Amino acid sequence: MQARILLAFCILSLAALRAAAQSEPNQPAPPSDSTQSSQAWTTNLGDESVGTGDLVYITVTGSPEFTRSYRVSKDGDISIPLVSKPISVIGLAPAAIATAVSDALIRDRILVAPIVSAAVLQYTSRQVTVAGAVNSPVIIEATGNLKLLDAIARAHGVAPDAGGEVIVSSLDKTTGNRKSTSIPIKDLLSGEDQKLNIPLHGGEEVRIPEAAKLFVSGNVKLPGVYRINDVEGSSVLKALALSQGILPDSTKDAYVYRMAAGTNQRQEIPIPLRDILHRKAADVPLQANDILYVPASRGPHLGSILKGMTGLGQAALMHP
Repeated sequence: MQARILLAFCILSLAALRAAAQSEPNQPAPPSDSTQSSQAWTTNLGDESVGTGDLVYITVTGSPEFTRSYRVSKDGDISIPLVSKPISVIGLAPAAIATAVSDALIRDRILVAPIVSAAVLQYTSRQVTVAGAVNSPVIIEATGNLKLLDAIARAHGVAPDAGGEVIVSSLDKTTGNRKSTSIPIKDLLSGEDQKLNIPLHGGEEVRIPEAAKLFVSGNVKLPGVYRINDVEGSSVLKALALSQGILPDSTKDAYVYRMAAGTNQRQEIPIPLRDILHRKAADVPLQANDILYVPASRGPHLGSILKGMTGLGQAALMHP
């Protein structure tokens, strides 16, 4: 009889425990300070010193009221709750920031032996802008050993319509003015001269201008608009190479139509085409937006065509 009573009591106890477990499911424990600290450190950008506007994450173990992110003010400091005065952190690396916060908490008798860690979540003071003829213009943060090729790679590379150089402008701290440096893209990408792959520290603007345009028309095999990708520019022979050469019935002279300085009119410049092709005359350099015209033995002169187009444009403006 006693054995039956004991068995029934055990069955009822197990049923009660099962009902309690079903009615009160286990809840996940809230993240501890150490968990928050590890999450912050996983997003730490680097160990460089901070500047104004940077975002710093402070973790004080066992004190959630201090554990959060802080923005460095224009004066270069952060304000910790209950600390009597702001803590200067400008120019400090994360480890030194943690020490400064710990010293402040001890000095103001807030904590006896605080365990403090610091991480940088955002380096606003170290931003580098990559713009112009790149596939994806971007603003990045100069952390670690960031160099010019790294910045261009972060912008997904050079666009097809890029010119022949990359311009890096930075602030000269001695004069307060911005200075620019031009670097040939072809030499930079080749990697032969590592000095061209300059380091970036923040505040630079990397800009790749679009390539200048050159127009080739007339009695050539492939007339069209061509980019001038070389830093040295283009020339008559280079333009003819791009347009696959002249046709057999071309005249001995060609013409370059170039915008006159300070006007919206083009001036006509005769070119000894046949002498250039036979190496009897020097190649002629071409500028951006030049029109190289190769006339045929029979056909209208491009100069008259341009003048006619100008006249039609003026008439259209006068008689809308």
